[in-house]
Amino acid sequence: MNKDIQRYTANERTNHWLVAICFMLAGLSGLALFHPALFWLSHLFGGGPWTRILHPFLGLAMFLFFLFLVVRFAHHNLIDRRDMQWLKQWRDVVNNREDNLPEVGRYNAGQKLLFWTLILCLLTLLITGLIMWRQYFSHWFGIELIRLASLLHAFAAFVLICSILVHIYAGFWVKGSMAAMLTGWVSRAWARKHHNGWLKDVGKGREP
Repeated sequence: MNKDIQRYTANERTNHWLVAICFMLAGLSGLALFHPALFWLSHLFGGGPWTRILHPFLGLAMFLFFLFLVVRFAHHNLIDRRDMQWLKQWRDVVNNREDNLPEVGRYNAGQKLLFWTLILCLLTLLITGLIMWRQYFSHWFGIELIRLASLLHAFAAFVLICSILVHIYAGFWVKGSMAAMLTGWVSRAWARKHHNGWLKDVGKGREP
């Protein structure tokens, strides 16, 4: 009964880390192109021309890998009444009083909001990035639209970076979460404390 339970399969973990790697590379190359003070980052990619060539392809790869996660986990991230109550009790959340919170399924409300924020940001980055992609698409659009796309692209990237930093922090803050994405397994005690609703579903054979 105390046997660990699988939270993520090898394919899911691999896909997650592919998204993470693409995010790092796309983020660094994007920052290199964003401001002259950060142009030194382009040396990581072989210089300015290569950075400009690789950045949109890295962004496109990140979006495509993330699509797998969307298809796999979207139904687990639908917000319900328990999530609304969870958000109202944010003081209990930040003070680690989880016993006072509503029962949590596979993901809590904060994780669900992050999931949908990432989708919105990546869709915005994809659309605006295609509009700005000089080699293939930008000649189809007027300069005013390209300028607007540039602003939206930068804003979405800023929100995405901030969201991922929160995601990383939460992964370390909640002990056992990082191990779940590295090994795929969590203890029943961890699941009972942080995602008791999910643990019950697993016990009833309702997963995935």
